[in-house]
Amino acid sequence: MLYKDFQGCKLSALGFGAMRLPVLGGDDGAIDQAATEEMVAYAIDHGVNYFDTAWGYHNGTSEAAMGRALSAYPRDSFYLATKFPGYDLSNMDKVEEIFEAQLERTGVEYFDFYLIHNVCELNIDEYLNPAHGIMPYLLKQKAAGRIRHLGFSAHGAIPVMERFLEAYGEHMEFCQIQLNYLDWEFQDAKGKVALCRAHGLPVWVMEPVRGGKLANLSPEDAEKLAAQRPDETPVAWAFRFVQSVPEVCVTLSGMSNFEQLKQNIATFEEERPLTDADRAVLDEIVAGMLSQGTVPCTACHYCTSHCPMGLDIPDLLALYNQRKLTGNGDFISRMRLQIMDEDKRPSACIGCGSCAAVCPQQIDIPSVLAEFAAATAQ
Repeated sequence: MLYKDFQGCKLSALGFGAMRLPVLGGDDGAIDQAATEEMVAYAIDHGVNYFDTAWGYHNGTSEAAMGRALSAYPRDSFYLATKFPGYDLSNMDKVEEIFEAQLERTGVEYFDFYLIHNVCELNIDEYLNPAHGIMPYLLKQKAAGRIRHLGFSAHGAIPVMERFLEAYGEHMEFCQIQLNYLDWEFQDAKGKVALCRAHGLPVWVMEPVRGGKLANLSPEDAEKLAAQRPDETPVAWAFRFVQSVPEVCVTLSGMSNFEQLKQNIATFEEERPLTDADRAVLDEIVAGMLSQGTVPCTACHYCTSHCPMGLDIPDLLALYNQRKLTGNGDFISRMRLQIMDEDKRPSACIGCGSCAAVCPQQIDIPSVLAEFAAATAQ
């Protein structure tokens, strides 16, 4: 197992994510405890020592399941991470209640790593609202030794991360972001890594295989990778990309079965950095993915000055692309639309065509926004 040094802690480069544990009968809340414990045992035997869970994973059952699985091992032999669930705004005034319940659920006396969960456009104002007392409480727990290291995860755009770091950056020790070769440019993971670097924060990676999308490539794309590295799977390629980002400390993988675990551990037993030729192949694959159903908006903003409704058209088109690429279940576009005023959503487009008339990419913007509005109204 490869290891990374973090403030004197020797962390396994591969972290065991507990968001996609094996379940019984297809019920996300019914974790297969025996299978989970078998996977945890294999992981520990093969050098994995970082385990990541959260309050809401598996309908609230993940923390307890991981606590039971890890209870068979000495407390100082593993690192356990969980998170404060501010993605649900109703939790903002419950930090003490939730933190105490998390300790009870997991059966531990302290958390090695504790994160402010999913800082994003939906919750940034409330996370920064001092009335909730979230940060003072967590800092108090850290001072008492019940939190060893404090950080945050973010699905929000860079301006949101900047606001959070401006307020709390002095207390943050690491940052967890969505990072993979598709989102390096598409969701500006590259810019988020640069922001973390500027604040001296090592990066924890979530969604390195983008929820399985990069594991299930088209036959044509899989063949391109195999021609370049015959002994590496598409999943290994995704991990090799992340391994090539020097700021990355821990890469989390939500493994659903024993075979995934074995393959991922094997990948993290050696470093095989990507070459320029490797990166060129990935760039070609990403370009192909982005050409399928997305629109080629370059965010030049010519359209916005001609929109009588004052819509932020480039932002709406970026959300449209995100949804097209990820699928109907994409939570980022849903979250962003949810917090928009109704007169700024795609449905507010009156179809006048003024935007399309000045679009250098010749995008039929009214048609795209009408499709987006219809799809998200379902």
